[in-house]
Amino acid sequence: MKAKKILFITTEVEPFVAENEKSLMGRLLPQSVQEAGHEIRAFSPKWGNINERRNQLHEVIRLSGMNLIIDDTDHPLIIKVASLPSAKMQVFFIDNDDYFMKRGILTDKEGKEYSDNCERAIFYARGVLETVKKQGWVPDVIHCYGWISALAPFYIKKAYGDEPSFRDTKVVMEVSPKEFTQDLGIDNAKFAEYKEARYDDIKDICSTAFGHTELEKIGVKFADAVIMENDQVDASIIDYAQSLGLPILQPVSNEAIKDTFSDFYEKLF
Repeated sequence: MKAKKILFITTEVEPFVAENEKSLMGRLLPQSVQEAGHEIRAFSPKWGNINERRNQLHEVIRLSGMNLIIDDTDHPLIIKVASLPSAKMQVFFIDNDDYFMKRGILTDKEGKEYSDNCERAIFYARGVLETVKKQGWVPDVIHCYGWISALAPFYIKKAYGDEPSFRDTKVVMEVSPKEFTQDLGIDNAKFAEYKEARYDDIKDICSTAFGHTELEKIGVKFADAVIMENDQVDASIIDYAQSLGLPILQPVSNEAIKDTFSDFYEKLF
């Protein structure tokens, strides 16, 4: 396969957060794809449980400073970066005092799901895309992984479709088993509107409910291909992807990542 530029918009990356299936894949996938000869960039939210000093995160001043408006409120975008010497790769982090600082991934210390998880997903997706555009880096493939990345395909195809950075990009949505149970609210789905990305484009999915399943279906609707994290993914999401005629990659072992994913990306072209 000819070397390509591949952007990973992921939920969490080990060792910055404790090892689990998602964080391990968040590291192994870009690492393996890079080892296969491709140029990669990886993004993650800067969750409150990430120790900046221990992991040697530092702010990238030239990329920070933009404000993203969500529900008529300005939210400063802060970009940080850290290196993983063992993997020979960098990870960029999207940070904001309201959405990520001193906050967990899905719930507070009492286990209560955050009511603004939709806004956090909006901020993260737009933050990554604005940062990549500012870097002047043009990805061939964008791989979105997990609930917080699920609005990125929507924005790539509708709000950034004419941008030189994303005009010819292929988008892959990797779907996961249900991570939260809360209905985020239809009004929150309307907050996702940005430029040409309108609520009318997604209301067929979330007009009666807007939870984890609907969020990931939005990602699927605007993707060019779908990957299953494991066999526990909601069957309705896979049925929806099949109804759209999208290529679907079944779960693969960690040992098979390098060759399997490179081949899958190549078939998109």
